[in-house]
Amino acid sequence: MFNLDPATIITRILILIIALSVHEFSHAFVADRFGDPTPRDNGRLTLNPAAHLDLMGSLMLILVGFGWARPVPVNPYILNRRSPAAMMWVSFAGPLSNLALAFMAAMLLRVLPLTSSFSSTGLFPSPTQFLVAFIQINLLLLLFNLIPLAPLDGEKIAQYFFPPAWADFMDRIRPFGPMILMVLIFVGPMVGIDIFGWVLIPVLNTISRLLIGGL
Repeated sequence: MFNLDPATIITRILILIIALSVHEFSHAFVADRFGDPTPRDNGRLTLNPAAHLDLMGSLMLILVGFGWARPVPVNPYILNRRSPAAMMWVSFAGPLSNLALAFMAAMLLRVLPLTSSFSSTGLFPSPTQFLVAFIQINLLLLLFNLIPLAPLDGEKIAQYFFPPAWADFMDRIRPFGPMILMVLIFVGPMVGIDIFGWVLIPVLNTISRLLIGGL
């Protein structure tokens, strides 16, 4: 997990800058399209990484391969007045952008003359290494953010689709969402309960194989 050779660090930093900036910009863009000026007023309707990156989330991505950025502020009252589905689409825009980035990287792997024989120099990854890592980390961000726990995007997406009777339960566990996530990520595997290894990683590998194919 803590593979900190120079090529890996450079790869993860570059992917961090691209993937998380596009992810958060996508939230801001969709909210803006629904008529919520909050992201624009807070300087988040931009692809400038400085507006989006979070220090701890960035370090986590570099160290363990996943992380987060600063949440885009939105006004639920304005969004709900525009459409009952507005908040869901704003939340879904971020993970969807990571899927789109992974798809575009997979297309590059297929059309450019890149093979696994292009090895890294020790400081920089080969084009193939970078694109494969780009696909996998974007897919990890996609799947991780779809987990239906606050503060992840999946919580708002699930809230739209879940039966109204579940709303009270989701309201009750929302304050504990970050704690539950930390327990699942760090404590669970230590006691033999690896939810991410059982569910998330197999799905990631399946989608990755579909995108990359035999490359």
